[in-house]
Amino acid sequence: MNWFVVVSAMIFCIGGAGVITRRSPLVTLLCLELMLNAGNLALIAFSRMWGNEEGQIFAIIVMVVAACEVTVGLGVIVAMYRRRLPIDVDDMRELHG
Repeated sequence: MNWFVVVSAMIFCIGGAGVITRRSPLVTLLCLELMLNAGNLALIAFSRMWGNEEGQIFAIIVMVVAACEVTVGLGVIVAMYRRRLPIDVDDMRELHG
């Protein structure tokens, strides 16, 4: 079980570093997906350690939320691309309320 948690922490750190350093919204979404999948791996590892299914059910719920997040995020990125707005995370001023 320790190896699953170590791999999960490594994947989470890679995703976190990508979110912090990258400026492209597509890469940021991919790195967020890495972070969510690392959390899912840890949930499933702990679920197997305790011998119950709650962690696996929660991981499925997290995957559904991640799919919704990607759908909305890609829709926003495509809308910005069609309006010829800058596709840079730091230059996104159009989305301010």
